[in-house]
Amino acid sequence: MSETLREKQTRFALAVPGLIQKAVELGYFVTLGETWRTPEQAIWNAQHGLGTIHSLHIQRLAIDLNLFTADGALITDGMGHEELGTWWKAQSPDFRHGGDFKIKDWDHYSLTPDGILA
Repeated sequence: MSETLREKQTRFALAVPGLIQKAVELGYFVTLGETWRTPEQAIWNAQHGLGTIHSLHIQRLAIDLNLFTADGALITDGMGHEELGTWWKAQSPDFRHGGDFKIKDWDHYSLTPDGILA
């Protein structure tokens, strides 16, 4: 029997604390970014080149995680996210990291259903 969307959402929600803990273990400070996005926001983002209309944030299967260095600087590139993304993807074959996207989305971590990548 395949997982329902609600079951996937629950599995994702239960995995996120481990992601946050791993970021802390790697020496980063963490704040939460966007988790849920309305369909209207996804459309606006896509129209402005800021995302995809098929965002997994709409399905509650994605989170943007802000990483900060010890001196409080927000990390906006792959620093930290590359290692954390590799760890995240190793937790489950359907976990994805935005650092692998054609247009890098370093702070994006998701559970992709049915092959959707964003």
